[in-house]
Amino acid sequence: MNEQSPIGQLSLHIALMSLMAVGGGVVLLAPQVGQYVVEGQHWLTNEQFSAAYAIAQAAPGPNLLFISLVGWLIGGWSGAVMTTIAVIVPSTLLTLTAVRWHAGRAGSRLSRALGQAFGPMSIGLMAATAWLFTGISNTDWRADVVTLLSALILLRTKLNPVVLIALGAAAGALRII
Repeated sequence: MNEQSPIGQLSLHIALMSLMAVGGGVVLLAPQVGQYVVEGQHWLTNEQFSAAYAIAQAAPGPNLLFISLVGWLIGGWSGAVMTTIAVIVPSTLLTLTAVRWHAGRAGSRLSRALGQAFGPMSIGLMAATAWLFTGISNTDWRADVVTLLSALILLRTKLNPVVLIALGAAAGALRII
């Protein structure tokens, strides 16, 4: 049997997942890719995957940069390039096809129903992703408290999340948490 390289396997997995990434790629891809590379293939640890995700979220630019970071951690520069192509090309082609389809049927019942369904579905997927990452990265009750407080602060204020990340990093460095 011809075994595919880890980057080939990961790129194929990401390409297939990107076709289902409705409502934002990070929402669906983060948990799926995390499960695949950490639990399924054991190419990365939970900590490595969570760090790649956190770095991509904090960095300016598209949130899907974490796919490139995961590819880079597993296969270097070629891994980063291959996984980036895998996440962009299939979903772009699907989106172009869907936009063309929708343009011809903008007022139809099916088109309106699909538009109304995507909002709640996207919110549910984001909540599931947040729940998954809370379970992966939190290792004790103090981390749970920091996560809960951060979520409450973000929901009630317009504070930039980077400020909370910096405060959490400082608290960790000072061994406060």
